[in-house]
Amino acid sequence: QMTGDDTERIAILDFGAQYGKIIDRRVREHRVLSDMFPLQTTADEIMKKGNFKGIIISGGPNSVWKEGAPSVDESIFTCGLPVLGICYGFQLLNKHFGGTVTRESLRADGQSDVEIDPSCPLFDCLSTSEKLLLTHGDSVTDATVAPEFKVVARSTAHVAGISNDERRLYGVQFHPEVDLSVNGAKIFDNFLYKVCGCRGDYSMESREEACIAEIRSIVGPDQKVLVMVSGGVDSTVCAALLHRALGADRVTAVHIDNGFMRLHESDAVVESLNAINLKVHHFKCAEQFYKGKVNGRKEAGITLDQTTEPEMKRQIIGNTFIHVKDDVMEELKLNVEHYFLAQGTLRPDLIESASSLASGHADTIKTHHNDTALVRELRAKGRVVEPLRDFHKDEVRQLGRDLGLPEEIVERQPFPGPGLAIRILAAERPYMCDDFASTQTLLTHIVRLNQQPKDAEEEAARATLLPLLHGFDLATVIPPECVLSATLLPIKSVGVQGDSRSYSYVAAISTDYSPIPWKGLEKLAGLIPTLLHKINRVTFVFGGAVNSSISDLTTTHLNAQTVEKVQRADKAATDTLFRHHAEDAPEERHLPHVNIQQMPVVMLPVHFDRVNGEISQKHSFCLRPFMTSDFMTGTAALPGRDIPEEMILKMVDRIQKAVPEGTSRVLIDMTSKPPGTTEWE
Repeated sequence: QMTGDDTERIAILDFGAQYGKIIDRRVREHRVLSDMFPLQTTADEIMKKGNFKGIIISGGPNSVWKEGAPSVDESIFTCGLPVLGICYGFQLLNKHFGGTVTRESLRADGQSDVEIDPSCPLFDCLSTSEKLLLTHGDSVTDATVAPEFKVVARSTAHVAGISNDERRLYGVQFHPEVDLSVNGAKIFDNFLYKVCGCRGDYSMESREEACIAEIRSIVGPDQKVLVMVSGGVDSTVCAALLHRALGADRVTAVHIDNGFMRLHESDAVVESLNAINLKVHHFKCAEQFYKGKVNGRKEAGITLDQTTEPEMKRQIIGNTFIHVKDDVMEELKLNVEHYFLAQGTLRPDLIESASSLASGHADTIKTHHNDTALVRELRAKGRVVEPLRDFHKDEVRQLGRDLGLPEEIVERQPFPGPGLAIRILAAERPYMCDDFASTQTLLTHIVRLNQQPKDAEEEAARATLLPLLHGFDLATVIPPECVLSATLLPIKSVGVQGDSRSYSYVAAISTDYSPIPWKGLEKLAGLIPTLLHKINRVTFVFGGAVNSSISDLTTTHLNAQTVEKVQRADKAATDTLFRHHAEDAPEERHLPHVNIQQMPVVMLPVHFDRVNGEISQKHSFCLRPFMTSDFMTGTAALPGRDIPEEMILKMVDRIQKAVPEGTSRVLIDMTSKPPGTTEWE
């Protein structure tokens, strides 16, 4: 957007933070213009570019103590502008002024109570204790704080904030930009107005008008656009924008059923979009996707229906979309030279797949189907239109309302482009590294911390673990009479730990005790990944204590049979969530809506409760009710608090009825993001 030279700005130096774009958004929400710069940008370059009032240095996946770790131009800290260093930025600030950073045995990846000093300008009008999101494996202690800086925030034994008020330099180990930092917006307000002295007189022009202007500037008057519409809010809003900008005769909308949609959903998507006059061509292409290969159908390589690696699955599906798109254009007799490809790509998609459009330094959490190598190749040719690439999910919903889209489309729960394919954990063999047995042992010791030690080994483990808990007593949230079992599952799920991707084990907790101690389990779900870095997801298993270990898996591939099983399980759970299930009484359908933004139902290749040498042949299903507003962080919905326990128990029962021949157990994912992503792959 064009602005006058006197427009005040904040510079954001991007170190590859998963939340970097949210920082940008938070600044703009406070009516201050922000520009994101690569980390190599010098202070001199920033000062020459405009009326900058301050600098924010983002977090990132790197460690400052590693050789060759990225750094900033040292004059950033001495140019006279206020600086706020977040996470990695905090560590750089401390290191630059003579402090040190160490790698601790206890890492942090979750919401924590942080003690703060409200006399610090950054924390003006806040309480002495605030709930804030910490994600780091490196730490600063009192002994390693830089000279001339004072400690203004603490999280247990770690320093969580430092300041030098005279120089107007501040560093925080937590992430004030995300929703899990409850009063993070006030911290930005303080930095922008009390520290930087901003006026707050910047207001963005209409997002809708800006998007339409961009579309018209890219797509020439004699050119047209092909838009792939999944039925989700992102692609639908994208299609509506294209219609508004170019007119219906220059937009061809296509819905491709890749075989991984929810039960009967493709037909419903096409009907709903046609009903609002977005005429959609419908193509059923499941077989092409099952037989897709990462480098193309005619190339050598493994097909999707034989692939177990999550990243390979995403890449094959993403590239197959492009190949199928070419077939569709040929079938519709569309001239490739006259057409652009339009996508409803959002900022988080690009950040998580480390696209250079969003960040040059982010760690790849997962490859998005709309940001594969083939898509990037088309971008390089200037043939891709992505008007929503600077938006987050809630902003897209609002834009959809402004465009007049019906509420059932605007509020549709996010559904991944690869669909159920990434909610089926394909497997041929168990995932068991050398640390599997030792991790299982430690996991068992942790879930028994509410019990009296049963032997010398458990006593010794307790002596090691309790100092790391800093006085927290598990028995205060889980009664001693509740005996928990812990099973380490030989599967891997994706997570985010310290701004980086992790593929790690899944912990499954179970018990015969009733009632289920949900608040205690929530505490454990935060505690376990903090103590055991090889676990990034914690689940609870319904149906009583699991008393045997799992050392093999049910062979699972993507095919029509496995897809149908997860479709039925997903429908049973989703209909229960929205009270659309056939067994729901009419009066229940008018109850208040449950505040769940997403609820994946994941098929696990895990067969519990086998006897007499029975082979692993059944699957388990895991519910993932998830609450978020920024769609970059969030919390697992807790039964009895965020979602009725009765509703969850109905889901468990109805899944077992919907897939009676192949269901072993039903689980619920208790993990916040971070350390566990919303999806499992």
